[in-house]
Amino acid sequence: MKMKALLVVMMLIGMSQAFAQDREIYTHPDFNTLAKDHKVLAILPFKAVVKLRPKQMEKLTPEEYQRLQEEEGKGVQSALQSYFLKKKGQKGFTVNFQDISKTNALLAKNGINQENIESYTAEELAQLLEVDGIISGTLNTDKPMSEGASVALGVLVGVYGPTNSGKCTINVNNGTTGDLLWKYEKTLSRSLGSDTNTIINTMMRKASRKFPYAEI
Repeated sequence: MKMKALLVVMMLIGMSQAFAQDREIYTHPDFNTLAKDHKVLAILPFKAVVKLRPKQMEKLTPEEYQRLQEEEGKGVQSALQSYFLKKKGQKGFTVNFQDISKTNALLAKNGINQENIESYTAEELAQLLEVDGIISGTLNTDKPMSEGASVALGVLVGVYGPTNSGKCTINVNNGTTGDLLWKYEKTLSRSLGSDTNTIINTMMRKASRKFPYAEI
């Protein structure tokens, strides 16, 4: 009886973990139809919010704090590009990814920055960038993840060590209709790593089987 009870408990734990993983990932039911002609996706700088303590905030000017968050957002953008390029050389994807230097240059030339980018639709951004889909997202954390920002902030306000709380969300939107095609949301923890590239690589590795553009 004890063995049967143990097996039941293990099955329930496994089912709950699988259900939790499914809830982290959303794929549009008509993805194959909406994305069948997609060839190029653009990765936008992420919207980052670094939640510092009041005493830590006192040591930063508003401009320094804004710049810190912008760098964090670009850090996630860069880490995603690195992941996709590395994986494309292995199993590959059915789409290509626009170089982020081109993406950022086109955004800057059109006066689009982190402060006003949310006023543009996915369709408008895709048309401007000449891509078929947009990858964007948010990062909320209690410490900066990028190495340079972490060290610099540590010198200024005493924040060192790995990120141990927060959340990262990755979205893929159709460039023609604006539909949300795919979404991955993950709570950050020390088990994911301590820097941007490691965390993004770990996150995407966990989600790679359900990334809809991955070649089978």
